[in-house]
Amino acid sequence: MSQTDQPVFDLANGYELRPWCLDDAKVLADSCQDADVQHWNRPGRLSLDDARDRIVRWEKRWRTDKAAIWAIAEPGGGSPVGLIGLADFDLDGGSAEFLYWLLPAGRGRGAMVDAIVRVSRWALEDLGLHRLRITHSVANAASCRVAEKAGFALEGTMRSALLHSDGWHDEHLHARVQGDAWPW
Repeated sequence: MSQTDQPVFDLANGYELRPWCLDDAKVLADSCQDADVQHWNRPGRLSLDDARDRIVRWEKRWRTDKAAIWAIAEPGGGSPVGLIGLADFDLDGGSAEFLYWLLPAGRGRGAMVDAIVRVSRWALEDLGLHRLRITHSVANAASCRVAEKAGFALEGTMRSALLHSDGWHDEHLHARVQGDAWPW
């Protein structure tokens, strides 16, 4: 990963995946105000400077093989409508975990399913990972549908696994491993 620039991917639904840039800092800071992003992802409040620092940190994490974070955006440098990434990288052990969110402008168009499938293909086929995970609150039905549509099998429930703004939530664990059939 660190030897190349982070790839840009076109998605079937008209969006693209591209690295976050400093010009996106306001969108990132403002995303923390969205009730759904705030509730399900615990991003905390970000000032404009905090958002810029986070974007710089994501680029460093790419260069050091720690994470790969993309903006889901309109093509040609358009404003981000979401975030998708792989974190908790274990390149030697062949695994990583998805993180993602969409702003209202990106919801309801299949963008996240498309993005997860595209990033999964890259991670499994190009990067050579063996196992990818998605975890989400059992109360987050939209994330469960996304994981299932993207071909991630439900493996179980982790009890009281993540603290959200309204308390501890049980989390579903979904996974895709090398050799699983693609949803399309």
